[in-house]
Amino acid sequence: MPRTTDAIIIGAGQAGLAMSHCLARLGVEHVLLERGRVAERWRSERWNSLRLLTPNWMSRMPGGWCYRGPEPEGFMSMPEVAAYLDGYARSFAAPVEADTTVTAVRRIAAGYAVETDRGDWRARAVVIATGHCDRPAVPAMAGDLPRHILQCTPGAYRAPAGLPAGGVLVVGASASGVQLAEEIQRAGHPVTLAVGRHTRLPRRWRGRDIMAWMDQAGILGEGAERVRSLAQSRAQPSLQLVGRTDVQSLDLGHLHRMGVRVVGRLRGISGHTLHLADDLPETTAASQRSLDRLLDRIAPLADAANAPAEDPPRALLLPGETPARLDLAAAGIRTVLWATGFRRSYDWLQVPGTLDSAGELLHEGGVLPVPGLYVLGLHFMRRRNSSFIDGVGADAEALAWHLLGHCVGSTSGCHAAA
Repeated sequence: MPRTTDAIIIGAGQAGLAMSHCLARLGVEHVLLERGRVAERWRSERWNSLRLLTPNWMSRMPGGWCYRGPEPEGFMSMPEVAAYLDGYARSFAAPVEADTTVTAVRRIAAGYAVETDRGDWRARAVVIATGHCDRPAVPAMAGDLPRHILQCTPGAYRAPAGLPAGGVLVVGASASGVQLAEEIQRAGHPVTLAVGRHTRLPRRWRGRDIMAWMDQAGILGEGAERVRSLAQSRAQPSLQLVGRTDVQSLDLGHLHRMGVRVVGRLRGISGHTLHLADDLPETTAASQRSLDRLLDRIAPLADAANAPAEDPPRALLLPGETPARLDLAAAGIRTVLWATGFRRSYDWLQVPGTLDSAGELLHEGGVLPVPGLYVLGLHFMRRRNSSFIDGVGADAEALAWHLLGHCVGSTSGCHAAA
């Protein structure tokens, strides 16, 4: 017989654990179904040197769980993030069913039927907490590359030593792309970086980490209702930042100076020929304008705090012309690393009316159009920091109360209302 509970949370990363804590505090009986271990993606789908982009002090979860180590201004490594979330789960005895893969979610009269490879469940509500960074979004043009070219994604890459000798083309210049371009170039592989839209930020400005200023200014917690186009805001690339002890900024200028060949956006592939857009001046100028607006917004706070004066980062000096074509063989490129973002896959969600034409969840602030179905942890779901460890808690709190209301209002009630 299927096991029953009030709510099922799919995923035990930061989003699922935040929701679990909020539901436990409200007395809602629930379970987390996790395909691997707690924080599995932080353990098995990140490269070896990766660290958080946000300072350790910003790792704040519901219930007052926060970083208590000796380096609040440092940046946790991936094993440290996994240990941090593991400790959080243990702190309130989160009801995690590990090594349990959800294979189907269906609507039934009493709520939802959830099928897994370790038995079935019934629940009045389901929370999808599988995260924003689900599966690599590799473009269709990847199929046009010659077979001898190694292709990989940031989730499969571990270290430069795992790459074949020769040059590397990194496609994408958001956080992952610029970090990997730098690491691979330092390891002795000539790197070409194909740049599309990107968001440039200094690591520190006027004596503080840029994230501290953004946090104080309320930028990270801005609600979805404050932006002109939510769709455009959700499509923004991740910040060009890196977390490391030397707190050095990482942008296209830095990469260019260390020898990375910076080119325009990759438009297509014909055999050994890469077709590139002549849009590098345009994309870098747009990124500079965005940076200038941000620093103008922060400047009054810095002035009020008597922070040391500092000029904004200057516009990047990059080659005036970039090639329209690049021959893979002539450039010695033997690896293409697709740092082109992520997509989400919900092939197990068999509830009509929940997905749009692109396969993304239809929701308003995490509430799906079908009663009792929720999502948590997506980029800019309710706030700019909805997908951050530091931001998911506020969303979880709001959705937990909504879920409780759904359970109390259902025909059979819920254990929390008993």
